[in-house]
Amino acid sequence: MPSVKAFFASPQEAESAFYDALERADLDAMMGVWAGDDEVVCIHPGGPRLTGFPAVRDAWAQVFKGVKRLSVRRVALVQTQALMMAVHSVVQYISSPDDKRAMPPVVATNVYRRAADGWRLLMHHSSPMPTPSQEPQANEPRILH
Repeated sequence: MPSVKAFFASPQEAESAFYDALERADLDAMMGVWAGDDEVVCIHPGGPRLTGFPAVRDAWAQVFKGVKRLSVRRVALVQTQALMMAVHSVVQYISSPDDKRAMPPVVATNVYRRAADGWRLLMHHSSPMPTPSQEPQANEPRILH
């Protein structure tokens, strides 16, 4: 865990720092956004559920391995906030200047918790966005969970 963490006065500040660290592929900055305990959870697209700070840090280290910079465009942000918790849902378009292939959009949910050290990321869950052909049609049953 980084020795000095920034203080995030709002979940929006924490989220901005999260995406800034993602774009810069900066592991220390990324982990400075996370709550530093065993309650954190991270799920990358198609990946397993990772719990605890060390496992989450190892996963981000693998994501950033060999990457110098990423471009992240966020759209369709939906925010819900209470006194001690905030949930943000966003669609991410991620690309790398080193890789000219277009990556499919990703839907992500970020959960933030307010603590004595400011707002911290508690959970990041991202998954591939369904293509229109994968979305249920009007006459198909919808799975609600």
